[in-house]
Amino acid sequence: RGRQARLVVAYMAWNRARPVSRDELIELLWPREAPASPDDVLTALLSKIRAALGPGTLEGRRELMLAGSPWIDVEAAHAALERAEAAYEASDWAETCRAGHDGLDVTAAPFLLAHDHPWVEQRRRELEELRLRTLERVGSAAPELGGSGIGAAERSGRAIVESAPFRESGHLLLMEALAARGDVAEALRAYEDLRVRLRDELGAIPGAAVRGLHERLLTAPDEPP
Repeated sequence: RGRQARLVVAYMAWNRARPVSRDELIELLWPREAPASPDDVLTALLSKIRAALGPGTLEGRRELMLAGSPWIDVEAAHAALERAEAAYEASDWAETCRAGHDGLDVTAAPFLLAHDHPWVEQRRRELEELRLRTLERVGSAAPELGGSGIGAAERSGRAIVESAPFRESGHLLLMEALAARGDVAEALRAYEDLRVRLRDELGAIPGAAVRGLHERLLTAPDEPP
């Protein structure tokens, strides 16, 4: 129980490959104004964490580390993306999708929900980037499998557009998937949505890859993207 305890456990797990000093944890917990005796408060907090995690899990006094070989979801997500990217380079589309979905399953839940700590917000941004890169790999590989792969590509594209509406890779995946299933009109509308958003909010135009696909859809709508 306790937001501070969960924050410390998450921080220790994220940095489990190295020792974490008590001073570092004090700075984490009280970035602006520390209590009168921060070391005493931290000692009491660490005692509660040790009791909750079990003996031998949190080792050290001035320098602390998580012991053993725990399974850390963030590490699993990074490993899954590495497998997906390696499989993609080898044109192993099925393994790309398998590894990618492993990573997507792990990163589906928000990181430390209801925490607004600066460290937490930065980690959320990092995990969101990891998730978007994984969606890009799955969305690019899935159509190569044919059949339901086109639907998986469309879902990946829509997920990227929803999370990062200015990230053109999502719009490109969505347009390609819609065109591949024969819905060229919807693909053209997806392009128009992006074009208008960029014009109205950034005063910009879509990039060369998206414009190129749009031109091909206009001139040869029956040709697969």
